[in-house]
Amino acid sequence: MAISLNGQWLLTCVQRSSISDIPVSLPGDVHSALLSAGIICDPYWAINEAKVQWVSQCDWVVYRSFELTADELACNAMDLVLDNLDTVAEIRINGHTVADFSNMFLRHKVDILPCLLVGVNRIEIVLHRADLAAQSRAEKLPFPVPWAEGNNQIPHMNTIRKTQCHAGWDWGICLSVMGVYGDIELQPIQHVRISHVSTRQKWQEWRCEVEVTVHYEAVANSGLASVSVTFDDQTYHLTLDRTAKQATVLFRIDHPKRWWPAGYGKQRLYELEVIADGHQIHKKIGLRKLELCTDDDDIGQSMVFKVNDVPISAKGANWIPMDALPSRMNNQRYRQLLEDAVAANMNMLRVWGGGMYEKDIFYQLCDELGLLVWQDLMFACALYPATPDFIAEVQEEVQWQVRRLKDHPSLALWCGDNEVIGAIGWYPESRQNREKYVVNYERLNRALAEVVNIEDPARRFWASSPCNGELDFGDAWHDDRRGDMHYWDVWHSGKDLDAYRKVKPRFCSEFGFQSWPSLPSVRTFVPEKDWNITSPSFESHQKNSRGNSIITEMFTRYFRFPIGFANMLYLSQVQQALAIKTASEFWRAHKPVNRGILYWQLNDCWPVSSWSSLEYSGRWKQLHYHVRRFFAPQLAAFVPNDKGIDLHLINDSRKSAELKGEVVWQSWQGEILYREPVNTYLEPDENVVTWQWLAEDLERHEADGFFHVHLTSGQEVIENTYLPLRPKQCELVEPDLRYEVAEIHGQLFVMLSCSKPAFFVHLEYAGDGRFDNSSFTLVPEHQKQVKYLGPATYDELVAGLTIYHLYQSYQA
Repeated sequence: MAISLNGQWLLTCVQRSSISDIPVSLPGDVHSALLSAGIICDPYWAINEAKVQWVSQCDWVVYRSFELTADELACNAMDLVLDNLDTVAEIRINGHTVADFSNMFLRHKVDILPCLLVGVNRIEIVLHRADLAAQSRAEKLPFPVPWAEGNNQIPHMNTIRKTQCHAGWDWGICLSVMGVYGDIELQPIQHVRISHVSTRQKWQEWRCEVEVTVHYEAVANSGLASVSVTFDDQTYHLTLDRTAKQATVLFRIDHPKRWWPAGYGKQRLYELEVIADGHQIHKKIGLRKLELCTDDDDIGQSMVFKVNDVPISAKGANWIPMDALPSRMNNQRYRQLLEDAVAANMNMLRVWGGGMYEKDIFYQLCDELGLLVWQDLMFACALYPATPDFIAEVQEEVQWQVRRLKDHPSLALWCGDNEVIGAIGWYPESRQNREKYVVNYERLNRALAEVVNIEDPARRFWASSPCNGELDFGDAWHDDRRGDMHYWDVWHSGKDLDAYRKVKPRFCSEFGFQSWPSLPSVRTFVPEKDWNITSPSFESHQKNSRGNSIITEMFTRYFRFPIGFANMLYLSQVQQALAIKTASEFWRAHKPVNRGILYWQLNDCWPVSSWSSLEYSGRWKQLHYHVRRFFAPQLAAFVPNDKGIDLHLINDSRKSAELKGEVVWQSWQGEILYREPVNTYLEPDENVVTWQWLAEDLERHEADGFFHVHLTSGQEVIENTYLPLRPKQCELVEPDLRYEVAEIHGQLFVMLSCSKPAFFVHLEYAGDGRFDNSSFTLVPEHQKQVKYLGPATYDELVAGLTIYHLYQSYQA
């Protein structure tokens, strides 16, 4: 039975003797302990980031005592096991150094039985400076390996196996944290040390065979060990062969209940339990087929995930670490973020390669919720060493992570890195000697692929994101024919939003547009005197050097300039939503050419101006409300082209759908200029054009009004709006928007109506909670009843509610 060492420890600074015996809770991090003790200021507030940099420029010791009885020490080995040890650390037991570690992404395990005593024992973890370790490694390299300069504020972090964005990113604070973020345990071993348990599925027409393998190592001079394996209420009992390394049992499941991604079916999970030598391992296994198809076609090569032989339209976002302070990562926040992803009709998340392999709870929740996981290996936006020592280290890391994660039904793909192929062309050293650095890249990437292919042959290894496939080191960023694409021309290159309609990626795994946080979020990190986008406090929370300029410059292209700080924030979120909506609807309208849309990014790791759709607090930006609509299984999308405008009706479900309603051409004053009924039956996975408006008619009347579609499919309402002109060219009028808060059967609603059309009507409550709909078009014919989802009372909601719309953002 494992002995937990989680809980209260003490913390001492090696360089500052005045900072000693500070309480620290492990799992946890040094910065959080110092913040709780009042030794440092809140790094997230105002310009405090710079004031806490000294913490990572010191060495720290965390220590505690623990007691062991003679019975507890009556074993053949006692493994100390540490998960997510960050990063360069020396372990001491009763004054003896038992191990030195330097990889955050490994589970560290060392037998410490010879150093233990009956009674009181002392454990110390010395956390050394990561920056000095990185510098030392860089100096020993045979040639320079460029680091992520421009994102990282600390040099050479590419040489050390630590979360890369801890050193800063263009959305991330530079907070080089250290600590232990996973469990710390003592595991007594009597007979065998269990390495891991793996499963393999073999599918027949109506049966799935599940092979369960227990991987183990016999401990010297010990007796026999038995193991029991239970799956789907079937149990096998085995005696482990001391001369072997693994034992396998086979289960046959007739007519299995399959696991499906969200939106395609239910997420049935089967219980697996392994008990061996006093240790229990529990897993939940989803039975499903999964493959990534990259078949030749008339365009180039497809890129489509198939689950249970059904093509999936992957819809989702990129995931970054939940918090820059690891102590604040908890199961409740994981659940909330992932449930909010599913609430917005997502079925895939990409775990980005500059962060961390996520905690077990992340993948368990993805299994439960039906979120496929595109899993990057932890390499991003830099070049990396390919020395024998570095390759051996990361192969061990990848082996451990693949073994840990591969049994999750949600895990869809192993990807070698984020933008490292592209990075070969970013730095002077590699641009001037491209061949040398391509060989260096290929040596490392092939070593990663070998481990993945050995450990998890059932899944595809994708070399890099973006890339065009194996051994293709060309520019994959704008190739419409094959591979995955990162499309950043609108943000980084300053193109108009229409540029999204110039490309048709087979799978777009990154694209994005920034916004500023909402006013309630700004209150949590900017003093009121600094409520200005160019104030020092606000600018310190904008890590993209051109970010604020890009946002405001794009205002001038599309909108009339807003009045006041609150409307600046509001309009930035309108603009962000419009950008991602433009791309997503156009690409969905080109299914099956496009089979994947993952925007950058889902979440924030601190309060910041960024590309996220969920703010650090969890608050939904306007984008997230739009995502819920444009990622819905059934979508009505207006798509302009040379001939005019087409209305695509798209069904991503495995079930057919009947859509009924109308398309309306309406003036800014609310007058109905034209209406046409729509009644369409959509087959599963269908994409059809059901209505068109010719270009010559549009040109004559484009200033008169806008198009609005209102459809129903069962209980679902499907709406969309198309403005033929840029919003700043539209002669909007005061909509006379009216609202009231009502309590119906114990649930709070906001009832909205107008006498003239209102656009991007956004409900913002100052406290916790969200709404079931927001940032929508409100027309006189269809008043809305919006449900509030949160803890506020009637009086609190009335007092804290603000409603924005586009006209009021610039018209006093």
